[in-house]
Amino acid sequence: MKKSILSLMTIFALNEMAYAGGDFVAVEEPIVEVPMIDNSAFYLGLGIGQSSINDDPTQEEITSTTLMFQAGYQYNEYVAFEGRASLGFNSDYEPGLTTNVSGDYDDDISSWGLYIKPMYPVTEQFNVYALLGYGGVQLGNLESGDAYESGFQWGLGASYDATEVISVFVDYVKLYDDTGFDYRAQLEDVDADAWTLGVSYKF
Repeated sequence: MKKSILSLMTIFALNEMAYAGGDFVAVEEPIVEVPMIDNSAFYLGLGIGQSSINDDPTQEEITSTTLMFQAGYQYNEYVAFEGRASLGFNSDYEPGLTTNVSGDYDDDISSWGLYIKPMYPVTEQFNVYALLGYGGVQLGNLESGDAYESGFQWGLGASYDATEVISVFVDYVKLYDDTGFDYRAQLEDVDADAWTLGVSYKF
């Protein structure tokens, strides 16, 4: 019995040791280096979309076609930091429940925002993301001057990597949601949002 135990101990010991040049040396496990993938990159983008400002009680709505400029830095595959600026044109006014005449208004909606952009890669090419940050929205070309508000903004979107450097994206951003809009509709609930379809290029 003792011989069997000693034999087993010898086998285990030999598995951990190698005989070389008359000396026993420990067997070292090979070190395998896993290459790190660098997903960081600066990117620029351009988008076309529509922004709208709504006065909830009166159902007035002003919409603008928007041209959106995008610049950001992707820190890794899960987080990016992004800035946006949108310029409005070709606006349209719906009087809702008011007696205003639609043709009397020529208002353009512009906006800006700075965001943290959490991302989740669903596949190697398809990503979903959120936008969380601070920004402002302006209703311009009014008879009494521009109306402007700023505050917390949030959004949701998805992107598809067409190539290693070019991606197509679509998203929705809530630009404003509060009581009043500067000197206009001061006691009424007003909200503003934007839809954008665009293309980004990574450097």
